[in-house]
Amino acid sequence: MDEARYLKNVWYVAGWSSELAPGDKVARTFLEQPVVLWRSSDGAVHALADRCIHRAMPLSAGPVDGNVIRCPYHGLEYGPDGKCVKIPAQDKVPSSARVRAYPIVERQGLIWIWMGEHDQAETASVPDYPIHDDPKYAWRSAHYPVNGNWQLLVDNLMDLSHLPYIHANTIGGNPELHFKTKTESEKLPNGVRVTRYMPDSVPPPTYVDAGGFTGRVDRWQEIEFEPVLIRIHTGACDAGTGAYEGLREHGFSMRGFHGITPETATTTHYFWSMATNKLNDGMPDEVFEQTARTFKEDQDVLELQQLRMSEDPTGTMIDIASDVGGRHTRQFIARRLREEATATIAA
Repeated sequence: MDEARYLKNVWYVAGWSSELAPGDKVARTFLEQPVVLWRSSDGAVHALADRCIHRAMPLSAGPVDGNVIRCPYHGLEYGPDGKCVKIPAQDKVPSSARVRAYPIVERQGLIWIWMGEHDQAETASVPDYPIHDDPKYAWRSAHYPVNGNWQLLVDNLMDLSHLPYIHANTIGGNPELHFKTKTESEKLPNGVRVTRYMPDSVPPPTYVDAGGFTGRVDRWQEIEFEPVLIRIHTGACDAGTGAYEGLREHGFSMRGFHGITPETATTTHYFWSMATNKLNDGMPDEVFEQTARTFKEDQDVLELQQLRMSEDPTGTMIDIASDVGGRHTRQFIARRLREEATATIAA
């Protein structure tokens, strides 16, 4: 495994809280490391290396029993800290009988995992997403396994100029409008922000369905990257009603959360949610369903890209004007990877 291809000392999304009831467990691979996520009877979520210390049996194949998870092969039991607390065939449990435990934080409907150095995991640095707790919004969530490299997904979300081509029937719009729209990219201390405004434009189908627009609108696309997630706020107001002066409460908003967690060099966990401020007549479900269709379209694109890149890893790829946000993001990621590598060597 080439560890330099992943950021390690950051919080990654491991799953949605709704995926695990007490006694449930799920096996996932993060950064090429097999992990079992499980919720004990007290309601807490835990994450352990998914390999019994005895004969390498996946712990995820065994049951959760109260506050332990049991290997199904010979019955070894492990607590939340990874320490083996019972070996049925003997009275004494050696101190070496333990597996790696990963720091976990659960909040705002999300389960976060720290794959890096245990002593560097600070709960204060867990990314914040208050939209999931905001009563003005309703949201739905999903998890897509993508057969593509994680940075391809970052590129896709940082450059929304593909919308009129890939998502013409939902959130797209006129291609000429998107490519005439100026993309502003700002480097932040812990990420990148991209802003695109489309005043006096024709609303795309999803906006008409959800927002009830009958005329032209002032649209916005605001994208923020931090390692390793992206927040996207898109929406529109009737043209000339204050969309760019902070008067958006009367308009239509879509707030997307995009948790991007590498599985391997060519596969990615994509944890996303979509929230809307239109709460009437089943509209949150309609917005989610249309969003799910658009993201499935993105998934198809990413997997086709990965197929060609795997066939010819040395093939040339160039940037165009709309790639400025993605370029700044790749530069940020490359710098953080170098910093982590330098710190590891120093240690």
